[in-house]
Amino acid sequence: MTLPPLLTDSSASPGGPSWLQTRRDEERARFEKLGLPDSTAEVWRYSPIGDLDLERFGEARPSAKTLALPGSVVTVAVGAGRVAGLPDAPVGFTLRRLSEHPEGPEIVASALGDPDDAIVALNGARMTDGLVIDVTRGAHVAEPLLVVHASEGGASFPRTIIRLAEGAVASVIEVFVGGDDDTLNVPVSELRVADGAVLSYGSIQSLARGSWHLATVSGSVGRDATISQLTAGLGATYDRIRSDVVLEGQGASSVLRSTYLGSENQIHDLRTLQDHAAPRTTCDLLCKGAVDDEARSIYTGVIRVRHGAIKADAHQTNHNLVLSPHARADSVPNLEIEENDVRCSHASSVGPLDEDQRYYLESRGIEPAVAESLLVRGFFRDLLDRSSLAGATGFVRSEIEERLR
Repeated sequence: MTLPPLLTDSSASPGGPSWLQTRRDEERARFEKLGLPDSTAEVWRYSPIGDLDLERFGEARPSAKTLALPGSVVTVAVGAGRVAGLPDAPVGFTLRRLSEHPEGPEIVASALGDPDDAIVALNGARMTDGLVIDVTRGAHVAEPLLVVHASEGGASFPRTIIRLAEGAVASVIEVFVGGDDDTLNVPVSELRVADGAVLSYGSIQSLARGSWHLATVSGSVGRDATISQLTAGLGATYDRIRSDVVLEGQGASSVLRSTYLGSENQIHDLRTLQDHAAPRTTCDLLCKGAVDDEARSIYTGVIRVRHGAIKADAHQTNHNLVLSPHARADSVPNLEIEENDVRCSHASSVGPLDEDQRYYLESRGIEPAVAESLLVRGFFRDLLDRSSLAGATGFVRSEIEERLR
């Protein structure tokens, strides 16, 4: 394919050490070979990816927008993919720019994710730098680390690598804010959780309408370790997050709570892979979202149990509220099972509010509009109450409340 100016303009080179520039060149060549995907590919089915025009996006414009979440231990600002001055890290955390990390070449060489994913290649070809968050062995940090990605427009390609050493316990929340009609946000986050460690991770998107958000989260989980995630799509015109987790060690577990709220012509697109590669691994996925007006949602989830992953226990559930006759929700759960001694299930639903519940409220004198609002709030509360990231759920609750008003 012919590369857009975004990838070929040498005057806009992000710079950095030679190994990082070499990596960008490799990813640029990979992207040129793969090309932008289209909706004929299964992982892009139902999506508007064919409408993405890379030609129209210019250089990212950093934003001074700030954000604070109750209980956060420290905030790291990332503007237009560039890591601002790093704050003093709490005990147990080490914060470094990827370009300055002593293990930088090894970190990019061992990148997680699908090697055939053109969006990850696009991120790698244009990432300005990266943020590496290390949590030392055995450290327990109760308060979450907050990473705020803010942009005023243009194309941003943030890269975040979170690594928990053996037995560490920590929480990290990434929030994406700002943007305008000329915003393209392509973040990649890698979650590496060693044996016995526990990571609580949040990815919250609240960009301005008109933005494009194409996010990838890739995780690897060691023996008896856990990744617990909360993802939320609230803003943007097209909001996509792909979340892949490989349960590599025996007894590893993955918990995913995901939500979205769409109105007007928004499209929220969630793709998940829970890959059981070892015995006695578990995953628990619950996704609940709502669409109104002419909005759309897409959910495609895969539970994969590889040969030898005996005693795997996997559950996948997706529920969608369709609040308008012009809104649409597509739900495609899948199981790929290569082992017999396992327990796996999936379920999905697409439909309007429960008429019995609505009747119950209205029969007690509650106005129809108020009854509908209460039911929608209860729908989201059920999911958010199941997340362990209190600061993130509080932010998502307030954003949903604002939109419902």
